[in-house]
Amino acid sequence: MKLMIASDIHGSAYYCRMLMEAFKEEGADRLLLLGDILYHGPRNDLPKDYAPKEVFAMLNEQKSKIFAVRGNCDTEVDQMVLEFPIMAEYAVFSAGSHLIYASHGHHYNQHNPLPFQKGDIMLCGHTHVPAWEDFGQDNIYLNPGSVSIPKDGSPNSYMTLENETFIWKNLENGGEYHLLELDN
Repeated sequence: MKLMIASDIHGSAYYCRMLMEAFKEEGADRLLLLGDILYHGPRNDLPKDYAPKEVFAMLNEQKSKIFAVRGNCDTEVDQMVLEFPIMAEYAVFSAGSHLIYASHGHHYNQHNPLPFQKGDIMLCGHTHVPAWEDFGQDNIYLNPGSVSIPKDGSPNSYMTLENETFIWKNLENGGEYHLLELDN
């Protein structure tokens, strides 16, 4: 199964449209959203083509292929218009022999992890900066960056997971800029 992972759309119809086109081109089976889907938040400028109604319409068309965790900008009001669950603080799934904890990152992250075992992976959004870092006892912190409001000079980005390989990609041109193969 191929998984596409994205975070921090923040209501940008422009970048959500690009994300949905990339989702189709990738041929991914599922889309994992790591929170901050509709609202831009008080600390961010409005993203390009801020139109939350268009964003939830696009995402609802793919509702059977999306699973998500709650970001710090996601609320119960957002859940009322999104036709897939977004209120979970984290999700857990496996990739080969690794357990992956997916969270937005504002509560659980590499500095405040869930109860990990050796080799577990923390997958977060929130910072708007792509990351792949070792921490703890052979644990890995991964961040796909932001779809619409990248920070620290990073590109608008997402990542894929297939066959125990994570690939970070530039949303605007589809170019790969980092690859991480998990050890068994």
